Amino acid sequence: MTDKKISMLHNLFNDLSSTPQPIYSKLKQAISQKIATGEWEENQRVPSESEIVKALGVSRMTVNRALRELTAEGLLIRQQGLGTFVAKKKSHSALFEVHNIADEISARGHQHRAELLVIESGRATVEEAMMLGIRTSHDIFRSVVLHFENELPIQIEERIVNAMLAPEYAQQDFTHHTSYEYLMSVAPMTEGEHLVEAIMPSSVECERLQITSQEPCLQIKRRTWSGDDIVTAARLLYPGSRFQLFGHFGR
Repeated sequence: MTDKKISMLHNLFNDLSSTPQPIYSKLKQAISQKIATGEWEENQRVPSESEIVKALGVSRMTVNRALRELTAEGLLIRQQGLGTFVAKKKSHSALFEVHNIADEISARGHQHRAELLVIESGRATVEEAMMLGIRTSHDIFRSVVLHFENELPIQIEERIVNAMLAPEYAQQDFTHHTSYEYLMSVAPMTEGEHLVEAIMPSSVECERLQITSQEPCLQIKRRTWSGDDIVTAARLLYPGSRFQLFGHFGR
């Protein structure tokens, strides 16, 4: 075994998470992180199943599952008779991505301001537990933030947060920095999903957004993950006349 491969295995062992989760999941997370940071480069051959089994003292089934799932997710590529390699990064263009609303507004040359309307802690309801993939006895945070662009309300952000993954969420000042900034600092997003639909706002939402009851709104329901855990579920509501989605698609 080469010195470089020995170093790869040693660093991989040191980077395994100490959190209570399946070993294959810890191994996936460690390898994904090394690929994301560029420590394991594109087209680089990674240690074999047997080398990882021997170095980490885990079962072959565990290693096989981790490598198989990483291959299915496009991070690794396995070539018969040659080994497993870091896959080339794929270029892609999504309809929209997750960004910090304060940065989006600043990029337009406008002023961002936020009002914190609600922030509280509690035990997850059945519906909240299902959204976050946790038990109903689990502690969560709930918040409602109203975002302004040049003093005009642009978004109502309703959010629930897994308290175990962001324990100091309720202590943050979301009038000076956004929930996005805090959550990305404590539980960096690795995956997300969106559900977009047009709805009619409630009377309270009309008042908050300073719109009439006849104006439709764009609702985005979003969940984001850090590793295998769902960190937060948010409902974002925009006045239809002040917001649009934009996507660029290549041929």
